Amino acid sequence: MSNSNTTELTTTQIVQNSLKKRYRAERRFKAFGIASVCVGVFALLILFTEIISKGVGAFTQTYVQLELKLDNDVLGIDDVSNPDAFMQANYTKVIRNALKEQFPTVKKRRDRRALYGMVSVGASYKLQAVITKNPDLIGTTQKFWVIADDDLDTYYKSLSDAEPFTGRMNDKQQAWVQTWVDNNQIKRKFNTTLFTAGDSSEPELAGILGALVGSLLTLSVTLILSFPIGVAAAVYLEEYAKRNKITDFIEVNINNLAAVPSVIFGLLGLAIFLNFFGMPRSIPLVGGLVLTLMTLPTIIISSRAAIKAVPPSIREAALGMGASKMQMILHHVIPLAMPGMLTGAIIGLAQALGETAPLLMIGMVAFIVDVPTGITDSATVLPVQIFLWADSPERAFVERTSAAIMVLLVFLISMNGIAIWLRKRLERRW
Repeated sequence: MSNSNTTELTTTQIVQNSLKKRYRAERRFKAFGIASVCVGVFALLILFTEIISKGVGAFTQTYVQLELKLDNDVLGIDDVSNPDAFMQANYTKVIRNALKEQFPTVKKRRDRRALYGMVSVGASYKLQAVITKNPDLIGTTQKFWVIADDDLDTYYKSLSDAEPFTGRMNDKQQAWVQTWVDNNQIKRKFNTTLFTAGDSSEPELAGILGALVGSLLTLSVTLILSFPIGVAAAVYLEEYAKRNKITDFIEVNINNLAAVPSVIFGLLGLAIFLNFFGMPRSIPLVGGLVLTLMTLPTIIISSRAAIKAVPPSIREAALGMGASKMQMILHHVIPLAMPGMLTGAIIGLAQALGETAPLLMIGMVAFIVDVPTGITDSATVLPVQIFLWADSPERAFVERTSAAIMVLLVFLISMNGIAIWLRKRLERRW
C-alpha cells in the first residue's frame, strides 16, 4: 500500500513538474513575442521621429521684407501693354538696390556678392508675377516679402538651437540677419512652393508637384493595364483552365514572379520597351508598363484567393437556375470576389508607388522642372525625386528629402487604409 501511494505521488509530481515546465515555456514564448512587437514599434517610432524632425522644417520657408523702389528707369518697362516688356525687365536690380540702401556700408565687391546671395534667385520671378498682374505698382515704393536663399533659410531656422547651423554664412551675413531680426523684417511662412512647383537646383524653389503628378500618371497606366489583365488571368486559371502540367507550370511561375527583385522588371522594361520597341525614356507610359509587369503577380494571386473564397453553392445555384458558366462568373462570382480583388490591386499599387529601382533602369531619374501633363511627357516619380534630393550636397535638401518621404508615407498609409476599409466594408461572410 505504501509503495502504491509512493508511486502515485511520484507520478503526480512528474506531471506537475512537466506542466510547470510547459507553462514556463509558454510564458517565455509569449514574452518573446511581446518583446518582438515592442522592438518593432520602437524602431518605427525612431524612424518616424527622425523623418518628422528633419522634414517638418521644409513646410515653412524664410522670407525677408525689403522696401523696393519700383522705378521704371531701373525696371526698363517701356510699354505696359506688351507682355514681353515685363519678362525682360530688370527685377534683380530693384532687389539689389533695396539691399544696398538698407546696408550702405557694404562697399567691397565680395561683401556685396554675399549680401545679394542672401536673397533667392527666385525672388525676381515672384516680383515679376506681382508687377505683371498689377502694372500700376510701377513708379511706387512697396514693401515686399522676398524669398530667402537656402543658406539663410537653414541658418534662421536653427537660431533657436543651442548651436545654430552657420554653414556657409559668414560673420557679416549673420550680422545682417540679426539686423533683420531686430527690425522684424524676417519671418517664416508656409512653404506653398513645396506643393506647387517642380524640381529645381535651388532648394528654396524645389517642389514635389511634378513628381506627384508623374506618380499619379504612372499609377494610372499601371491600374488600367494590370487590374483587368490580372482579374482575367485569375478567372481563367480558377474557372476555365484544366489541371495539368501546363497550368501547374504557369501557377508556379506566377508565384515565383511575385518574389523576383523589382530591378529585374526594370531590366526587362529596358530591354523590351526601350531597346526593342524604341519608346522614349522617362515617360509615365513606360513606367506604367514596367510597374504593370511587377504588380500583375500580386493581383493575380489575390484575385485567385478571392475567387476561391466564393462558396461552391453559389456557383451550383446559379447553374441550377439555368445561367451559363460565363453568366455565373460575371454575375455572381466576380461581384462577390471583388472586395478581395480590389484589396489586392490597391496593395499592389501601393507597392508600385514606392518602387525606385525599376524606374531608374528606364531613365526616370532625369532632372524634370516642368510638371507633366500627359503619359508621354517627360516625368519623374516621388521615390526617384527623394533619391535625387538625398544625393544633393545642399543641407536644405535634407529637409525636403524628409518632407517628401513624409508625403510618400501619407499616400502609402492612405492606400493601405483604403484597402482595409474596402475589405471590411464590402466583404461578405458565409
